[in-house]
Amino acid sequence: MAFTVFILQLAVRILSLPMYLLNFLGLWGWICKKWFPYFLVRFCVMYNKQMAGKKQELFSNLQDFAGSSGKLSLLEVGSGTGTNFKFYPPGCRVTCVDPNPNFEKFLFKSIAENRHLQFERFLVAAGENMHQVADSSVDVVVCTLVLCSVENQEQMLREVCRVLRPGGAFFFIEHVADKRSTWNYFWQQVIEPAWYLVFDGCNLTRETWKALERASFSKLKLQHIQAPLSWVLVRPHVYGSHENDHKCFENKC
Repeated sequence: MAFTVFILQLAVRILSLPMYLLNFLGLWGWICKKWFPYFLVRFCVMYNKQMAGKKQELFSNLQDFAGSSGKLSLLEVGSGTGTNFKFYPPGCRVTCVDPNPNFEKFLFKSIAENRHLQFERFLVAAGENMHQVADSSVDVVVCTLVLCSVENQEQMLREVCRVLRPGGAFFFIEHVADKRSTWNYFWQQVIEPAWYLVFDGCNLTRETWKALERASFSKLKLQHIQAPLSWVLVRPHVYGSHENDHKCFENKC
């Protein structure tokens, strides 16, 4: 089976040769970051429609983590087009981080459509290096469909741990690798070389739950699901939350 995957991956790479050439010349990244927000605007309409129930369930208790002021301070990592805004509680103070500056105009459109939120700032930064965000400064961190494309999952989770106040929480929804015995995992492996380039560094075969299980938080709630999505390759998901404590920040991160 491994040899079959190798041969089919080779065929995919050959068919994707123009993209690989542009990537070698340093042009593909620029092209991808320009067009990707336009794709994501359309994709997220479909994704939110099909995942609305799961998002409502996951984000239903965000307000419980508000600090002493009563207002929830939320940092969204990989905020993209702001597709999660409508699920956040009224009065929530939102800071957004994304490495792609081309999302900004789409993000501000979402802000204008979600007047129940208090928008604070948009930071152009990778999730692995959010130095503009102070230690222990936010109540909640959210990321959805982000850990599939960061370069270093462990470093990003350390940054999440650093910026969360003790008693805060990290909420996530991520597509992941399917079970290795499935045909879906077989095709995830085959398609991944092209998928990675087309979708701005997204990995189909990441076993993201392992990084989440290793992360230095006090309590992990994680569920594996087959998401009700049209795109079969990204149906395997994990979603849930991590809670933070003093020990995580002071001793482990």
